[in-house]
Amino acid sequence: MAQSLELLILQFLMPDDDARRQAEDQIKRMVRDPTVVPVLIDHIRTAKTPNVRQLSAVLLRKKIKGHWPNLLPELRQLVMQSLIESIATENSSSVRRASANAASIIAKYTVPHGQWPDLLPFIFYCSQSAQEDHREVALMLFSSLTETLGDSFRPYFADFQLLLLKCLHDKMRSVRVAALKAVGAFLEATHDESQVVKFCEFIPSILHVSRQYLASGEEDIAIIAFEIFDDLIEFPAPLLGESMKAIVHFSLEVCSNSNLESTTRYQAIQIISWLAKYQSTSLKDQDLIVPILHIMCPMLTEATNSDENDDMSAERAVAEVLDTMSVKLSNHVFPFAFEFASESSQSVDLKFREASMMLLGLITEGCLELIKGKLEAILYIVFGALRDPKEIVRGAASFALGQFVEYLQPEIISRYETVLPHIFRSLQDASDDVKEKSYYALASFCENMGEEIILFIDPLMGKLLVALQNSPKKLHETCLSAISSVASATQKAFLPYVERVLELMKTFMVLTNEEDLCSRARATELVGIVAMIAGKDKMESVLPFFIEAAISGYGLECSTLREYTHGFFSIVAEILEDGMVQYLPYVVPLAFSSCNLDDGFADKVDDSDEDEDLIGFATVSSDDESQDEPRVQNINIRTGVLDEKAAATQALGLLAFHTKNAYDPYLEETLKIMVKHSIYFHENVRLQAMTGLKHTLTAAHACLQCHDDGESQTKQILDSIMKIYIKTMNEDDDKDVVAQACMSVAHITKDFGYVAVESHMHQLVESTLALLWKNSVCQKVKSGIDIEDDDHGHSEMLLDAITDLLLAFSKAMGSEFAPFFEPLFDPLMDFLKESYSPQDRTIVVACLAEVAQHMGTTFSTYVNTLMPLVLRELDSPSATNRRNAAFCVGEMCKNGGEYDTWMMCCHASFYCLKNLRKTMQ
Repeated sequence: MAQSLELLILQFLMPDDDARRQAEDQIKRMVRDPTVVPVLIDHIRTAKTPNVRQLSAVLLRKKIKGHWPNLLPELRQLVMQSLIESIATENSSSVRRASANAASIIAKYTVPHGQWPDLLPFIFYCSQSAQEDHREVALMLFSSLTETLGDSFRPYFADFQLLLLKCLHDKMRSVRVAALKAVGAFLEATHDESQVVKFCEFIPSILHVSRQYLASGEEDIAIIAFEIFDDLIEFPAPLLGESMKAIVHFSLEVCSNSNLESTTRYQAIQIISWLAKYQSTSLKDQDLIVPILHIMCPMLTEATNSDENDDMSAERAVAEVLDTMSVKLSNHVFPFAFEFASESSQSVDLKFREASMMLLGLITEGCLELIKGKLEAILYIVFGALRDPKEIVRGAASFALGQFVEYLQPEIISRYETVLPHIFRSLQDASDDVKEKSYYALASFCENMGEEIILFIDPLMGKLLVALQNSPKKLHETCLSAISSVASATQKAFLPYVERVLELMKTFMVLTNEEDLCSRARATELVGIVAMIAGKDKMESVLPFFIEAAISGYGLECSTLREYTHGFFSIVAEILEDGMVQYLPYVVPLAFSSCNLDDGFADKVDDSDEDEDLIGFATVSSDDESQDEPRVQNINIRTGVLDEKAAATQALGLLAFHTKNAYDPYLEETLKIMVKHSIYFHENVRLQAMTGLKHTLTAAHACLQCHDDGESQTKQILDSIMKIYIKTMNEDDDKDVVAQACMSVAHITKDFGYVAVESHMHQLVESTLALLWKNSVCQKVKSGIDIEDDDHGHSEMLLDAITDLLLAFSKAMGSEFAPFFEPLFDPLMDFLKESYSPQDRTIVVACLAEVAQHMGTTFSTYVNTLMPLVLRELDSPSATNRRNAAFCVGEMCKNGGEYDTWMMCCHASFYCLKNLRKTMQ
């Protein structure tokens, strides 16, 4: 085999493509046999041609994992010894590196078990060698072994630290680069806080080396430093003050250097972004916020439209930094940002005028309360920019105004008489970009304005319908979105426009050109909204055209269109109910198809045992660190598909709920999808699955009633779904998903009675108790994330869902709820402390009132403890709080206690006194 393999390798190295392919096929077959290992070792040691020795080492690296368990101890020893000899004595640097890569694979399976005691001493020996290649190879081996051999390195940590520090200052470039990579590899692999802290001592040396490479134009090497800083920042232990300052100043130095490549500057800006996200308090403590803003804000003037989809652009990275800092450090960011925007808005340089508007838009979400305090002054600046002679300034001002409308509620809406005329004026702008941003602002305004918008509906719809027919195609999508917002906000007041809008949508819902499909998607959404407003009687005769058009849209390979079409059918199902049954054979399989799409998130694994492409092995680079074990090649989340899956999941649930018995043929597959999606990696899909499970249970109950074993089947499905909800309450990390699980259990309890939850009640109470004490997974702050104003796991929506659950239990069980309620009382009382918001307190007070109503006299145990806290709410400035408190006092009065004392405290609340009188009679 030895001679034939060497000949094949030589043939593979020939320039003739046919000869190479023939050799490759035969080599693939030969290397599957474990007997190839000693042959490869022999070639590594004795082959006369360096390329043969190198390729033999590469093949050994590729196949040794699979063959190693089948090798005799003597052969294993020969392999290890031969590789060390090759690294130490080989003249060719490419062969030495290939042998080092093979050694790193074997080390993973031997060193942890003490089966290669010579390797670590050998690495130290090479690191001290006078030969540059030996020092480089030692560092390469160290890098490749850190992840799997962390414990084995522990006794040598101090020595390795000194070695790496020395190599960072090595006179040879290749050694310095290898040392940088080794530091990065170690930090990526370690979980030991003390070791990470020690590596902070390397920062001055890393910065020194990086500056040298930047000065010589080798930016790709300098970027390694940012990868190291990335690992340091994400580690839970905070960076020490001087380390933080050094990293920030270096990053600012790089990102402000316009002569560097955009990718290099992007990496530097990302470091600032991570620091703002994970260690914002440290930035504040080290007085680094203003220095950062001094660099970042002017960088907004570099904005270009050369490639709007460039995710690695400095412009986008700067925007991310400012957005993050405004959220985390609003009190420290706003004063500088407001001053910069005020001054720049008056600049003769249009780029600074544009930047002033961009900055105000970017900080809106994070600094909203501070902006509200200066809203008049800020609006004056923005309104002035809307009249700027330069299009890019007006466009940025429209963006800022859109952000205000989205976040500054209700203050911005209360100024509708001032704001809307400026939006209307911008809709007439000569620039399509300004128009598009203005439509976005208008859509947001309509979504939030409520009934007041009815006063403007005629001029609004006049402008929007004209624009829809006369504007360029790229504005259609935003214009349709604005009309949808107007329809949603005005409801029945929109009826006079229904017929005209539907007639226009007939044109949009048959568009087939790729550039028109997003507009078709928005049109599909709009038809659904309009149909819901118009109602079944007006829509039943016209819907078939739109339904057929929507079904035909599935074949156009547009994820966004499919997403909105699923939403459309969710609405149509609610409108038509039984009338939807005829469309189920068309619509449900399409929803199944969307639910089963590949979202692109699954790891693309390259195992390479059978189909390894050998082309190029003869020119393996010195940095080839690929492993023979499966590796993740690509992780790419396709966001459009996620949205489509979420919409399809919602549609399946609503189709099942509204068609009930007729849904029987699709029930089993729908349940499988809902169960699978209940643990899906993305929270939007899980959220829809939580609701979908409840709807599917309703359909299953209807479908199975006529089956002989229908009752037991329904019980089996019910129990499976309840287990999913309990698991979600305990283990899901998203508060919205957990809240929906709680609400779904509450609905099931209301619909099916106590019998539905009886066997799960103890687990449900335990899960609810954990949520009330804020001990569930979704309420725990993730380690390493620096949150300035952490809510400590609290969420008003989650609290609302939990109380809904308690109300459902108490209503279904009445006085029998008493033993289950007992452990829940104390954590509920915690929410009545003054440290919680009035909204939280009123949610809990309203809950306790209804629980008292349902539990009756068994609630009397809690009255004396609860009454003083509830009476305090009668003095609340909130009318809702006072009303709920009065209701609660009244219910407690009916259930025992010291009536005379309470009557004196009730402040003549009619409801309380009425119930007191009833009780005393």
